Amino acid sequence: MTQSNIHGVIVVDKPPGVTSRRVVDCVSRTLATKAVGHAGTLDPLAAGVVVVCVGNATKLVDFIHQQMKAYSVSFLFGRSSPSDDLETELTIEKEPKCPSFDQVVEAIRNQRGVIQQLPCVYSAKKVGGKRAYKLARLGKPVTLKPKEVRISHLEITSYAWPKLELTIVCSSGTFVRAIGRDLAEELGTTAVMETLVRTAVGPYKLSESLPLAAITPSETGQKSLKSAFLPLVSAVPHLSKRVLTPFETDHASRGGHLENTSDSVGECVAALDEEGNLVGVLKKLASGGWRLRPNFIDSSPHS
Repeated sequence: MTQSNIHGVIVVDKPPGVTSRRVVDCVSRTLATKAVGHAGTLDPLAAGVVVVCVGNATKLVDFIHQQMKAYSVSFLFGRSSPSDDLETELTIEKEPKCPSFDQVVEAIRNQRGVIQQLPCVYSAKKVGGKRAYKLARLGKPVTLKPKEVRISHLEITSYAWPKLELTIVCSSGTFVRAIGRDLAEELGTTAVMETLVRTAVGPYKLSESLPLAAITPSETGQKSLKSAFLPLVSAVPHLSKRVLTPFETDHASRGGHLENTSDSVGECVAALDEEGNLVGVLKKLASGGWRLRPNFIDSSPHS
């Protein structure tokens, strides 16, 4: 594999204590290419799926962000921290309230669906051009605004006070730590996140991921990465698909507009060649036609 023909998606299982940036750096060193990025940061204390995009796949990050993410998480009631997890100093409640299972079930109902969620103070949200967590660590006041998020699945897998374990499926931008914080507040107590594992991002599953330890700048590591590459089309399962004829492919590759068709549904459509490779994303124009942006027609066979 040479730098010019490296295009695809790699699903990496990040261990706790490692940053998402380090995952990207490991892939970059192993493949000897700088055209690498990730589709969603996972906190250093968390584990699980980090979707790494290489080459043309980096232009699909926004489409991956449109898809839901799944987590397994545990919270501890009766304690709090500035970061809503175990990263910062804990405050233990002297006489904590111990909600019943039924009370927790009732509180969870209010967290499902489309809700307004206040981001965590220790987060990467920007306040006045600076990251909120950096301001918080300096002891400066941080004021954040609630944002709309979607929680499509929120279920208890285990509860024995003080530990509550949940499975969650939510939209990108949801703060899982905040779910525990808000549940506890409704129950008249406090909570911190103890553990977090991201089990899926869209179609990318933890069970099909490559361990970070397998990614090394060696012949073995390169072979492991090569075998783990997923095609570009895997990043857009939520888009409708349109197969282009050779004429349409050539026309679109040179910036030409395509006419509307019955299979062009939505504002964006995945454009495939006759072999099923993703050649780009068609975006709807005000005129009703379609233009290929991004355009991958000159990409490698791995597309």
